[in-house]
Amino acid sequence: MKTPNNVPASIVTRNMSDFTHETGNVYESIAIISKRANQISVKLKEELNGKLAEFATTVDNLEEVFENREQIEISKHYERLPKPTNLAVEEFLEGKVHFRTPAEEEQLPETRKAE
Repeated sequence: MKTPNNVPASIVTRNMSDFTHETGNVYESIAIISKRANQISVKLKEELNGKLAEFATTVDNLEEVFENREQIEISKHYERLPKPTNLAVEEFLEGKVHFRTPAEEEQLPETRKAE
């Protein structure tokens, strides 16, 4: 997953009115950001598990388990990435998140029936 360079890795103070531009409602915006953060988190976890699966062994004996330098470097890389919440906030503020409300979803089948 490509991460933008402008995403801060630490806590940033935000102006809450910035979140109302897209939806007009801070709480709706936060809900959208939360769902997007969950999507990003799942995707990152799948990527990490996929890369670490290459190193998986079926050995149950702790004495035979050894540290793999590549595996450690992959884990460290993912630990250094910005948090999914920070990524989701930046995407939302840049207008890169597409969302629909339940009211819009109810109207979609009606317009298709009319066609």
